[in-house]
Amino acid sequence: MDEGMRVRRGGRADEGVRFASELTRDAYAMVLAGGRGSRLHQLTDWRAKPAVPFAGKFRIIDFTLSNCVNSGVRQIGVATQYKAQSLIRHLQRAWSFLDGRFGDFVDIMPAQQQVEQNWYQGTADAVYQNLGAIREARPRRVLVLSGDHVYKMNYEKLLAFHDRKCADITVACVEVPLAQASAFGVMSVGADWRIDAFTEKPASPAPMPGRPDTALVNMGVYVFSADFLYEQLERDAADPGSSHDFGHDLIPHAVRHHRAYAQPFSESFAGAPGSLPYWRDVGTIDAFWSANMELTGITPELNLYDEDWPVWTYQEQTPPAKFVFDDENRRGMAIDSMVAGGTIISGAIVRRSMLFTRVRVHSFAKVEDSVLLPKVEVGRSCVVRKAVIDRGCVIPEGMRIGVDPDADRARFRVSEGGVVLVTPEMLGQARAPGGY
Repeated sequence: MDEGMRVRRGGRADEGVRFASELTRDAYAMVLAGGRGSRLHQLTDWRAKPAVPFAGKFRIIDFTLSNCVNSGVRQIGVATQYKAQSLIRHLQRAWSFLDGRFGDFVDIMPAQQQVEQNWYQGTADAVYQNLGAIREARPRRVLVLSGDHVYKMNYEKLLAFHDRKCADITVACVEVPLAQASAFGVMSVGADWRIDAFTEKPASPAPMPGRPDTALVNMGVYVFSADFLYEQLERDAADPGSSHDFGHDLIPHAVRHHRAYAQPFSESFAGAPGSLPYWRDVGTIDAFWSANMELTGITPELNLYDEDWPVWTYQEQTPPAKFVFDDENRRGMAIDSMVAGGTIISGAIVRRSMLFTRVRVHSFAKVEDSVLLPKVEVGRSCVVRKAVIDRGCVIPEGMRIGVDPDADRARFRVSEGGVVLVTPEMLGQARAPGGY
């Protein structure tokens, strides 16, 4: 895009505001954030999956919304449904800097039975029930995005690809191991990246040509020409046999009857030159734990220190992290770990762990290979290994977690990969007001 076509959008100069092109200025992003996240078990008892904390200080949805803002797409709707209070509160706190006076906004769209006496019946129905708000923005193109994946993508590049192909719909795609592909929509493409076939969550995924161990899957990131989207949603809503879902219904129909293209994620990945495209579905306890643990490595694939593509979030006002005591058997330290503000490690040892905001780890305790969500307190002489500790848990003095598998299974949830999930309710503790 010619630099002369670029225009300044809303925000303050000191926020590192990017510039919007004609492509992004005329685009609207609908973020689907009503997911139940049932595979995260008790971690989503009190919050929707997009509101689950991630990477020390963020929520999962922050990555999709940051992609929008950084790409220059600043007309955004967020469709919420399941246990949305913590998500709504976070959106109000973290994303109110977009200035409606300049046409920039994040609209929160809870299920309101706008069309019939039904909540959102599927991903396509969630967009259909909010068509009025989308039409009001008068976009030329509509991005439909999942709010529960972790990745960095420049949507401007995706929009440009869509225009070059004169596509009705463009689907962002990524390569995954064939053994994992059954959890996604799987597609095959021609030499020009036009989609030949699309199957949602097949039992026997088709591999890529010449790549028997790899499949090409749907990332849950779509671009529609606006008029085409309106037409297809209205057609689908009138079909009594439809499940009103993009993957099951709209995309297969578009592949058969319209111009449907796929863009490989490598072409729109917003990472440093030479870095590998990073995309994670952190929808299970094991995947959530693993993705957080990856970030404690020396050079993780997801670069949170990238000043050119920052991840925006609500910045709670906290003091710096603090480490106290330096006695031989009582030394406060964290090694190969990430520690958020407001945390105090008092005479305890933390190794290979992710500690969120305002965590307290008391003397003689050991925390290893674990994820501690905000306001967790670990008592004296505790041992915590390979665990995810939910917000507000107070681990009693001397408790051992991740040491005895049988004892863990009797008290907590242990994942297939051996990760121990602990919530306040499992400890017999009341969840603090707003503790989600």
